Amino acid sequence: MVKKASLKRLQFCNFKLDFLLEITLAINENLSTEELLKKFEKILREDLNIGKLVVYSYNVTWNRILVSGIEKNIANKISLQNDLLYYTQITNLTTTLNPYLSTFDVIIPVFHQDTPLAYVIIGDIDEERVGISPTIKHLQFIQTLANIIIVAIENKRLFNENVRQETMKRELEMASKMQSMLIPNPDSFPDNKVMYLSAYYHPHLMVGGDYYDFIELDDDNFGFCIADVSGKGMSAAILMSNFQANLRALWTTDTPLSELALKLNKTVMKNANGEKFITVFLGKYNCKKHVIHYINAGHNPPLFKNNNTGKVEYLKTGCIGIGMLEEIPTIEEGSIEVVSNSKILCYTDGIVEMESEKQVEFGTDIMEEKLLSNYRMDNVIENIISELNVFKGKNNFFDDIALLGIDFH
Repeated sequence: MVKKASLKRLQFCNFKLDFLLEITLAINENLSTEELLKKFEKILREDLNIGKLVVYSYNVTWNRILVSGIEKNIANKISLQNDLLYYTQITNLTTTLNPYLSTFDVIIPVFHQDTPLAYVIIGDIDEERVGISPTIKHLQFIQTLANIIIVAIENKRLFNENVRQETMKRELEMASKMQSMLIPNPDSFPDNKVMYLSAYYHPHLMVGGDYYDFIELDDDNFGFCIADVSGKGMSAAILMSNFQANLRALWTTDTPLSELALKLNKTVMKNANGEKFITVFLGKYNCKKHVIHYINAGHNPPLFKNNNTGKVEYLKTGCIGIGMLEEIPTIEEGSIEVVSNSKILCYTDGIVEMESEKQVEFGTDIMEEKLLSNYRMDNVIENIISELNVFKGKNNFFDDIALLGIDFH
């Protein structure tokens, strides 16, 4: 009799080992989460005679990933937040406030360190059976299986998340390269008897929503601009790329700046659906008449060093930001006479709003000081960025940064 019982225990141990081997092979074969759950369900329901089974798993949010042996409307009555989350170890559900949870026998929490990954709830169908309940009889083995299955599912999730992040990283790198091709290289800017341009661009993320440009409209007229999309990241970068394409297509010698602003407003409203807007400074310089005509559409006012007065002026005239409203209520065009050795410096708010460790904003004082110097524009910009890096201390840049400067000869 003793030999018979020992043989039966040995056979059942081998039986369990076979199940563990089956599950391990399934994991090694990289079966899907659904297929792993089906094997788990089969072993518990058909081989171990577990009558009821519900599994909750965490993947960004908590989800019920398996219901077996019980009607789904009953499972719907169980609240993970209110009924399950406070369980940290295997617990017999002899008493519970939720009557629907009391139809089960045991809850098996699956934790990684102190973080819950899943909750497995099991119970018997035949509560009146003679002998040891399968739930109690196989509890330790079920816990082992549950841990193996849930950890495998979690590893698959982490692997897929890593793949997704790596894919996104590659896409961002590609987007960053494409965006850098859209923003003009300062080396391509003119350096002649009429003017000298320089610029600087630093996206907060791999792609950004700041933009500057310079366009030769004809022999006598030159367009230049700086712009900033509300928000950050990929959506801002896409909108800015679209804005750049439209700007270059719409801006011609004969296009009045006010008409250009109205057309750009329509395209931004169409593409952004009112969810984002763009602040932009549009400048048009006639080198024969030595005059800049401009519209400041809600942008940080560029600094203009008037070499007649030796003072810095802020170019504020214009309208609201592009894409703020379906129709721009009023537009006012500004103009300023340019004398030899005057300068203009356009910038985005990522510079002036950068804070020191004492939470003081960088502002425009240092930019004014550098603009009033006799340095060439590339040195002016270089010195501003150097001062900004010292000013911010250990703080990280929180926004995109762009500068566009022109020396007028």
